[in-house]
This record gives sequence, C-alpha cells and structure tokens, in this order.
Amino acid sequence: DILVDGKVCDCDAVVTCQVGDPVPLQVKLTNWSQHSVGPFALTMMPYQDYQNGVHNYDLQDAITFVGSNTFHIDTVKPTKNSVYFGALLFLYTGDFYLNIKFHEDNCSRELPLSWLCLPSVHIRATEPVA
Repeated sequence: DILVDGKVCDCDAVVTCQVGDPVPLQVKLTNWSQHSVGPFALTMMPYQDYQNGVHNYDLQDAITFVGSNTFHIDTVKPTKNSVYFGALLFLYTGDFYLNIKFHEDNCSRELPLSWLCLPSVHIRATEPVA
C-alpha cells in the first residue's frame, strides 16, 4: 500500500500538493506468503516524464526528500507488514512521478537487481494558495 499525504494512491489518480509543503509518504509492505522474506531495500526515485520516452531523474533542484529515499528491510514474517515513512518537498511546480522499487539486499541470492516495482505515483505540485 502506498499513501501520499495520508491518502491511498491509485495508479490512475493524480495526487495534488503545494510547493513548499512537505508531503508525507508511507509505503506498507505486507508479506502474504507462508515464509519470511528479506533482506531487501526499498528505494523511492522521483522523476519527470517528458512524454517522449525520456524520464528525467536529475531533480535535486526541484525535489528533496525529508529523510532518506532508501530503507533497508531485514525480514518480514508471514502475514505481517513493515511500514516506512518519509516525505517529499517540492521546490517547483510541475508533474512528477515517484518510482518505488524493492531491491535484493543480499548478494547470496539470485534474484534480479530490481525484482519488484510498484506502479508509479503521479504527483502534481502546484502554487501555494494565497
């Protein structure tokens, strides 16, 4: 589950926020398998989609994370969940996307580098209301 500003995100919906206000992020990973899973890392990468096949990930002047954009997860037991909190601060207006990936964090396993990607979250940063 992904929550942006306290609202559950649907991959078809656009979340609107204001420039200069921290936007709380919450990602909850639930283990529905019968075995413990982990370790792995959760990484959140903001980008802009130029609608021509180009994604711009060089956004350090437009977006900053409050806290870290990578979280290390040791183990999630069966039927349990693990929740991670962070926040984004938008410095400019525009349409942005958040790419959320789970990466294998154990070199002894044979899973691909990025083996679980959630649908991108679409966030529109607008001017503050006066």
